[in-house]
Amino acid sequence: MHPFIETHAAAMARRAEREMEALVAVSSPSGDVHGGEEAIAVCSALLPAAADVERVPCSTAGYADDLIARLHGTGSKRIVLIGHVDTVVAHENHRPIERDGDRITGSGTVDMKGGVALSLALLEVLASVPDAYAEIALLLVNDEEWRVGGLDHAHRFEGFDACLCFEAGQHGPNGEEGLIVRRKAASTLKVVAHGLSSHSGSAPDRGRNALLALAAAAQAVAACHAPAGPDRLSAVPTIMRSGDAFNVVPASGELFCDMRADSADAFRRVVEAVPAEVGGARLEAEVVRLWPGMDSRESTRDLLEHTERCLGRPVIPVERGGASDASHVSQRVPVTLDGLGPRGGQAHNPDEYVLTESIRQRAEVSLALMAALLDLPAGAQS
Repeated sequence: MHPFIETHAAAMARRAEREMEALVAVSSPSGDVHGGEEAIAVCSALLPAAADVERVPCSTAGYADDLIARLHGTGSKRIVLIGHVDTVVAHENHRPIERDGDRITGSGTVDMKGGVALSLALLEVLASVPDAYAEIALLLVNDEEWRVGGLDHAHRFEGFDACLCFEAGQHGPNGEEGLIVRRKAASTLKVVAHGLSSHSGSAPDRGRNALLALAAAAQAVAACHAPAGPDRLSAVPTIMRSGDAFNVVPASGELFCDMRADSADAFRRVVEAVPAEVGGARLEAEVVRLWPGMDSRESTRDLLEHTERCLGRPVIPVERGGASDASHVSQRVPVTLDGLGPRGGQAHNPDEYVLTESIRQRAEVSLALMAALLDLPAGAQS
C-alpha cells in the first residue's frame, strides 16, 4: 500500500464518519431552500481553511445555491470532486443517525451524505500537499435528486484532468473494490391525455375516457421494456393520475414513465410507441428529463491499474443503471470515475444505511486514486 494511504486513511475515515453524522442531522429534501442552505452551511464549516468558496446558482430554479470550493497549488493537475446534499426524504420522515453493529442508518447516509463527508475529508488531506496539483475543486449541488435538465456547472470543468464522484460505492463480483465507469442514460417520459367528461352512470359512452387512454399508453411503454436487448432498455410506467370523481368519465390525466438505456437514442422508439389517440381521447407524449449516459471504460483503464498498484488490492471497473452528476460531467471530462462513497443499501428508503467498515475502505480507495492521479512518489506521506 502506498505510504500516502497508510498515513492518512485512518484519520480520514474517522473524520468522514463524524462529519456524516453532522450532515445527516440536517433534513435537506430536494427543493427545500432552507434545508439546502443548512446542509451547505455545514459543508462550508468543514472545508479546509485554505479553500476558496463560491456560491453559484443551482441548475434548477428556486433551489438553494450550489457550492464550489477550490484548493490552489503549485503542481499541474486539476481534479474535480462532486456530490449532492439533497435527499428524497421529506422532513416528516427524516431519520438522524442510528448505529446498530456495523450499520449506520439515517436519511441520506448512502445517497449521498456519506460520500460527501468522504469528499470533504479527502479535501482536508489534499490541503496538506499543495505542491501535488494546480487545483482541486469540490462541487456540491442541491438538486440531483429532482433535476430535470442538465448540470449547468459542467462546463466550468472543461479541460480538467479527472472527475471523481462520491456516490455510493460497491464491490465487484468477487468482493473487489469497484469503481463505476459506466452508467445508463436516463429519461422521464410524460404522457398527457385529453378526453371528454360525461356522467359515468347515465351517459358513459358520450365521454372520452382519459384514464383508459393512459392505461393503453402505459401498456405500450411497458411493451418496449427490453433490459436484455441490444440497448439494455428499461421502460417502466411509474405514476398515473386521472379522474376527480367516482361517477364521472375522466376528461384528463397524465402518465410518467422512467426510461434507462445505454444510449439515449433508444428512448425515441418508446416515445413513438405511444398512440396518438385511444377511444377518442388524444395523447401527447414528451420527454421532460434527459440525462446522458456515461462510459469512461477506455479513458480510465490505465488509471485503475495504477490505482490498484497503489492500493495493494484489486480495483475493478463496474457498471450501474442509475444516473448521477458524473453522467453530466463525463461529457466534459473523459476521465470520470464514480462510486467513491461508502457502501451501504436501502437508498431512497426509511432504512437507508452505510456500512461502517466501508468508510475506511473507501477512504483508502480515494487516497489510492489521488496517489495515482497526482503521481505521488512512494515516499509521499504528507
